[in-house]
Amino acid sequence: MDVEQAIAANRANWDERVASHLKAYGVEDFVAASSAITDVVRDDLALMAPHLPDGSPAGLSLLHLQCHIGLDTLSWARLGATVTGVDFSAESTAAARETARRAGLTATFLDSEVTHASEVCPERYDIVYTGIGALPWLPDLGRWGRTVAQLLRPGGLFYVRDSHPVLNTVEYDRTDGELVLRQPYFATGTPLRYEHGTTYADDTIRLANATTFEWQHSLAEIVQSLLSAGLTLTSLAEHRSIPWQALPQLVPTPYGWMLPDGDERLPLTFSLTAVR
Repeated sequence: MDVEQAIAANRANWDERVASHLKAYGVEDFVAASSAITDVVRDDLALMAPHLPDGSPAGLSLLHLQCHIGLDTLSWARLGATVTGVDFSAESTAAARETARRAGLTATFLDSEVTHASEVCPERYDIVYTGIGALPWLPDLGRWGRTVAQLLRPGGLFYVRDSHPVLNTVEYDRTDGELVLRQPYFATGTPLRYEHGTTYADDTIRLANATTFEWQHSLAEIVQSLLSAGLTLTSLAEHRSIPWQALPQLVPTPYGWMLPDGDERLPLTFSLTAVR
């Protein structure tokens, strides 16, 4: 299967997830509570604040790449940013527009694959933001890095927090507490094929479009793709928690899902900032 076919399969899968994710992500509660923001944006804001004027996105333009159904995008709107979300799933952006309308929030949502976002976005932005769980869905980080640079204004901030590439190599189904590296760490050019048949947000849902493809990217590849695009790295951090149960042995804590003991053994997420 070539890259375009893999992307088409992923798009069909994400289109089908939308209805269940609207429930699982708590859209009704988000609409009803006018000051609510997502836990993801709460945590991202804490990491981004030292790099923002007065520690706030208020009054800044923000572009959210791979925005899915838009709750994180709309959370930034509630924090005062002028927001645009981009996603390759038309079902996702349609749902995001409807949630914005119901919540009384101003936002623009555009349909595009990430690496074509500069062709559909009408301006350049103070902040380009990539939400968590996004990078493994991208086959070509070189094109991604160049797209990020094209979309930023001079002096603009790029931010991403995502699953750590080492975490993505760990064998998932072990129940003995051991952390065993099974998948490749470095990019192979061939995506990993999955047949989950369900969605992480609701394992009772059975998906007709069950096949998905993900690409592994090392931490060095991620950083270098931004440096090669002309951005300047301003922070890089590794974290011991993640917003979802990425391994069966992780346990919920006030800080997200973590290893129950020996959390120094494995980074679960990373975050970085860069400027144009």
